[in-house]
Amino acid sequence: MPAFVTSLPLTLKSSSTFVCPIPSVRVNRTSPRHVFLPRPAFSMSLTPPAPLVPILMGSASDTPFCRKIATALSNLGIESELRIASAHKVPSRLLQVLEQYEALPRPKVYIAVAGRSNALSGVLDCAVSSPVVSCPPYSDAFAGADLFSSIRMPSGVAPMLVLDPSGAALAAAKILSLGNDAIRTKVDALQRANRDRLYVDDAQLTSETYRESIAQVRTNAQTVTETSSALLFGERNDSVVTDERKGKVRDQYAFEGFLDGKKMPLLALVTTDRQSAFDRILASIPFKGAVLNKTAAFWFNSTQHIVPNHLITVPHPNVTLARRCKPFPIEFVVRGYITGSTSTSLWKNYSNGVRNYCGIQFPDGLFKNQKLDSNVITPTTKEEVNDRPISPKEIVEEGFMTQEDFDYCADKALKLFEFGQKVAAENGLILVDTKYEFGRDEDGTIRLIDEIHTPDSSRYWLATSYEKRLAEKKEPENVDKEFLRLWFTENCDPYDKSKALPGAPDDLVDELSRRYIMLYELITGGSFDDLTVGSGVTNVTNCLSEFVGELSAAAR
Repeated sequence: MPAFVTSLPLTLKSSSTFVCPIPSVRVNRTSPRHVFLPRPAFSMSLTPPAPLVPILMGSASDTPFCRKIATALSNLGIESELRIASAHKVPSRLLQVLEQYEALPRPKVYIAVAGRSNALSGVLDCAVSSPVVSCPPYSDAFAGADLFSSIRMPSGVAPMLVLDPSGAALAAAKILSLGNDAIRTKVDALQRANRDRLYVDDAQLTSETYRESIAQVRTNAQTVTETSSALLFGERNDSVVTDERKGKVRDQYAFEGFLDGKKMPLLALVTTDRQSAFDRILASIPFKGAVLNKTAAFWFNSTQHIVPNHLITVPHPNVTLARRCKPFPIEFVVRGYITGSTSTSLWKNYSNGVRNYCGIQFPDGLFKNQKLDSNVITPTTKEEVNDRPISPKEIVEEGFMTQEDFDYCADKALKLFEFGQKVAAENGLILVDTKYEFGRDEDGTIRLIDEIHTPDSSRYWLATSYEKRLAEKKEPENVDKEFLRLWFTENCDPYDKSKALPGAPDDLVDELSRRYIMLYELITGGSFDDLTVGSGVTNVTNCLSEFVGELSAAAR
């Protein structure tokens, strides 16, 4: 006796979606031939029906393989269903299941999972008009030769063959994305993440090759740790240098020089290899100063179309020659994400209940590490004791800057950050937040000064895993530089200044150096080899002497 199959019940998804009922169709289970269920007459919906990917397998042993496909589809925002229906053993059951799916007014791509003698994908493709992806699991029994049953199909039978589970899911998603912008966005994000991972992996690989150079610099004490005016200017330092300041990492030497035949105040900035924490020097990291200095130079040269800056030249990988400017006592902190753990960080304040921060009203419901709707400026003061967050209104009212100067610098800061994010994204990175400093030179021109988008002044995340880790409520992936600091907290009391610090382990020093090199190559897209030319403390000696002499001669 013939059996009757009724269409699957359809649920009313929302008040704006109405689907017409589908008639029952007679199916003969005993016949090898099959009957197609008519398409639904019409569907009136203000919301397009959600796509569906039925994953059909030949036996329960294929379930783990199929779940990998389902997981990959879920990550792309696509619903799937797993079914077991062998084309060899229960062909009539397979056709019945397919007729039920074909009756659903939803965009579909079928995925067939069957190995050995794969009849499933061919029968499936003949029975439906939707696309079919064949993804047979590998079998050791025939050393992979059973794959030919999936490759060779009769004429008029055209399932797509993809062997990797995630690849099968991606193929289905690409097909469905032709009519679904949300899926297209997910596919774009996945492919971008895959490309971004290659940037990271390549930088990881190439930076490993420099371990010998790193160890050699450390062993030969060629790091740039202590500086002096004599180191930079030789015997003429007393007559040239007018002021010097030592920072935690960077030392500054002000002097009178000549540029284009004109005498003017200049500044030599030496970015050392010192690694600072707990208000102490933990170690000297080979090439760290060169990485920071050359990274800043890369960005200064790349952003001249946005705002003038103080850079003149880089006579040594650790040294920058710059125009001397009078700094504004404000740091322009620009953020694209809500994160951080310090007292001035946006997330720390937001999680403590602050909603109006630096004059910006933030809505409820934000979560840590999410991208903000737009980039924001959260300025801080530069004061002798403690920096503090401050609003633009307070900056003007307290006399730190005029409204005109603040507006100019704020506009340039946002444009610099937007440009930095764009370049970082091209190299597989997310520029999360950073700080900018501005000053006015003797001609009255406001210039970008100090540093820009370096690994120490900016927060970078790896783009490849950001979305996945955010969904899993994990901290974003980054090139971690905190492990040396943590070693000291675990092996001594670094705050006890009455005791000398233990020596940092060589392997940790070398690894931190490698990570700085990796960041340089990721951020700039350049080669670390460029940093090794003329590097080392020996080559710092008199690096500005000849330059200053040439300027003086030109002036005469």
